[in-house]
Amino acid sequence: MESFNKDEVTGLLLAWSQGDGDALERLAPLVEAELRRLARIYLSRERAGHTLQTNALVNEAYLRLIHAKVAHWENRAHFFGVAARLMRQILVDYARRRQSLKHGGGAVQISLSEAAFISVASDEDFLALDEALDRLAKFDPRKSQLVELRFFGGLSVEETAFAMQISPRTVAREWSLAQAWLYRELAPGMTKKSGEN
Repeated sequence: MESFNKDEVTGLLLAWSQGDGDALERLAPLVEAELRRLARIYLSRERAGHTLQTNALVNEAYLRLIHAKVAHWENRAHFFGVAARLMRQILVDYARRRQSLKHGGGAVQISLSEAAFISVASDEDFLALDEALDRLAKFDPRKSQLVELRFFGGLSVEETAFAMQISPRTVAREWSLAQAWLYRELAPGMTKKSGEN
């Protein structure tokens, strides 16, 4: 899946953080495939007929990344974590614009599939997920960041642990807790319904 050397990417990110403009030029082709992979993951969760294309999402995210106010890129996981957050924000902005063009209706509650954890099928669903993550961030920013890195950023448990400077065991435990919280938040009444049978 990864066709680049993680250490090389980290080295270029550190050089870029220290003002080396050439590092950014050498970095771009190395991270392009991973940014495309992230964009495909995001867009695969969108409704059928979504008009935002992979290239447009990658280009917008890349532009925001090179202008990001990050004082120091720590490593590859940090970079892709920020990229995942930016892609999420781009899609939220896109969904909000689309909704305002329609009727301006509010977000709806969504159910979660066990296999995919969250299946975003419409603008309203994506906005509901975004709002739930914002609520989670208010009382537990670490779990919200963990969801962004694992689910949206596609990072492994080990990469997430490294990026957040916590143990893999803590990542696994908090990932389970965050999933349960989001499940309850996005699918109220599901437990009640399943107990009625």
